[in-house]
Amino acid sequence: MVSMARQSEQLAASAHPLVELRAVDVAFGRNPVLREIDLSIPRGQTLAIIGESGCGKTVLLKTIIGLVKPTRGEVFFDGKNLFEFSEQELTRERMRFGFVFQGAALFDSMTVGQNVAFPLREHTENSDQQMQEVVLSRLAEVGLPESIVSKKPAELSGGMRKRVGLARALALSPELMLYDEPTTGLDPIMSDVINELILRTRSQHPVTAVVVTHDMHTARKVADRVIMVYPLSRLRPDEPQVIFDGPPDAIDKSGDPRVTQFVRGEAGERLMEMRKMADLRLANDS
Repeated sequence: MVSMARQSEQLAASAHPLVELRAVDVAFGRNPVLREIDLSIPRGQTLAIIGESGCGKTVLLKTIIGLVKPTRGEVFFDGKNLFEFSEQELTRERMRFGFVFQGAALFDSMTVGQNVAFPLREHTENSDQQMQEVVLSRLAEVGLPESIVSKKPAELSGGMRKRVGLARALALSPELMLYDEPTTGLDPIMSDVINELILRTRSQHPVTAVVVTHDMHTARKVADRVIMVYPLSRLRPDEPQVIFDGPPDAIDKSGDPRVTQFVRGEAGERLMEMRKMADLRLANDS
């Protein structure tokens, strides 16, 4: 029977979002990337972050897990301010995250088995037998056979490397999964395999997920909610940087032409804008 104290802890945990950003700004030197970002991600939600290249999607993803420190504002994970932790405490909290990098980011000198076991070897005291069981289990989850355990990443296709990266991210049974452009560089079939694995991960594990993508098929298929981030360089100082926030089926009905152009892949107005900027630079240089 669950104690009253434990029930109170569980209720308190469910009352606040798993991830929350409050008025977050990020700048690198004199170059602002994120401005006044307010974002709340409930437990169990899969959020897709979309937007064109250079708009700050990956920076936002890294800020969520404390890899990038905000210039201003606060980042909370499970109700705690990430940047009030000591480095040791922050490292411990990051064990609750799983990160699937854009290029898989596997260690070339290690075998597939060693790559998947890496977080277990670094952060647990599991025996070799226990780690081997987890490695095989996670590889099976992403549809990879035991026979690839001894292979090196260079021997794998791009899709297989992505799946190994997902298996490694799942090794510690994370509460928060983060995917940075998970289908980039893959053919349509393999891209959809990755999408299906993201959905399967959510059904098999009680995870919250954030997916950074420019692939609208991925956003529509895997997400409960989509936000679109716009480059600061093309916004007025009083304009919000998040120009869409809603369910995937609402994005096609957005009245904002910037959202519509991105979703439909229409470059006409953007091309005209780029020409005007180029003409302005030429005029200033002459």
